Amino acid sequence: MNPVLSTLLFSVLLLLTHRIQELVEACSCAPAHPQQLICDSALVIRAKISSEKVVPASDDPLDTHKMIRYEIKQIKMFKGFEKLKDVQYVYTPFDSSLCGVKLEANNKKQYLLTGQILKDGKVFIHLCNYIEPWDDLSLSQKKSLNQRYQMGCGCKITTCYMVPCSITAPNECLWTDWLIERKLYGHQAKHYACIKRSDGTCSWYRGGPPPEKEFIDISEP
Repeated sequence: MNPVLSTLLFSVLLLLTHRIQELVEACSCAPAHPQQLICDSALVIRAKISSEKVVPASDDPLDTHKMIRYEIKQIKMFKGFEKLKDVQYVYTPFDSSLCGVKLEANNKKQYLLTGQILKDGKVFIHLCNYIEPWDDLSLSQKKSLNQRYQMGCGCKITTCYMVPCSITAPNECLWTDWLIERKLYGHQAKHYACIKRSDGTCSWYRGGPPPEKEFIDISEP
């Protein structure tokens, strides 16, 4: 083989190997509607981040993993009352490849934080949770945090990527943001909640001001 071609081929293979390794090591989260992420979380709070500190992931001296401990000022708790009354710290992996979350610790920016409560009582958050700056949430999303989202936790929200797209169960809502806007968190995610009706079926409910665009609710006649 030509030496120049051989060197070029080796370089391409090396780049591909590195790229594959990056993809394998990168954090990956399955798409989910905000309501589903709220329902799957043990804790949902509104908070400011006061400070951050890198701490060991465990008490095991052989464990070299690190975590970021965010000190927070809890403003309001929407979910998790039965386990915690007030949250002072939240923990996340130090490495973004392990889905660690980077937050602004300036005691000014407010966040919606969702996460899990570990056996030792620590609150654990990662990139696959629903974590958003409070000011980026729509009015409907903020109102839905109080009760509306949890009223629909018995419903199933299915993402539509292409047509045809149809429900397979009466308790299912079709999420069509990607189909229409080519982005996940579009108007349907920001303005609608999937709520269970008295007859056991589920349907989209619009709260707050109506969105500028309409979405296709294939589950509705």
